Amino acid sequence: MIEGPYFVLTLLGVLGTGLVAGVFCGFSAFVMRGLATLPPAQGVAAMKAVNVAAVRPPFMALFAGSALLCAVLAVVTFIRWPGDGAVEMLLGSALYLLGSFGVTAAAHVPRNDRLAALAPGAAETADHWRAYVTGWTAWNHVRTVASSAAALSYVLALT
Repeated sequence: MIEGPYFVLTLLGVLGTGLVAGVFCGFSAFVMRGLATLPPAQGVAAMKAVNVAAVRPPFMALFAGSALLCAVLAVVTFIRWPGDGAVEMLLGSALYLLGSFGVTAAAHVPRNDRLAALAPGAAETADHWRAYVTGWTAWNHVRTVASSAAALSYVLALT
């Protein structure tokens, strides 16, 4: 049974990955759909503002802090191996680190950087905006599922 500080860290892992999953779910469920209905220049401007707001301390502490916590949980799990919930703990850590944090670095950051370089009213912006919304949202679904599954894995490790 998981107990003591390891239990507390696992609960924090559930909370962090679950909260991040909720943020990503909101984007997949309605934020990106709403932005997609705007004229391209307005959608681009709004998404640029969202991207700037996302890298402020409140969200970054949650997002990056959860990644750090998942890495710590993976290391502690390896040290305690074998133990109750070890497979679930490692799975939860891998899901978040690869499927949430990794996908953000590999799929979202480059898209967001390219969007930031576009002038909202430029001719190529409309075509880029449609492709951006489709690709960004598809990869965001992956982050949503991965973060949710990480939280679930940590919960299962506690049972």
